[in-house]
Amino acid sequence: IGYDDSAFMTCTEPPLTTVRQPIEAMGRAAVDLLCAQIQGTEVPHGELLFEPELVVRGSTAQPAAD
Repeated sequence: IGYDDSAFMTCTEPPLTTVRQPIEAMGRAAVDLLCAQIQGTEVPHGELLFEPELVVRGSTAQPAAD
């Protein structure tokens, strides 16, 4: 299983299942927080959690039947 869904994951045989991170949403949240700080708005401290996506490809299959 790969991570971050790089282009390499589809070039293997079989194509690798991967965990895709929501990079666009993460970047948007970072910019929003930065803009708020620049404008003097109080920004809450803590963690932001983002839901990853499992992208199932050819490297993942059902277990073989006995």
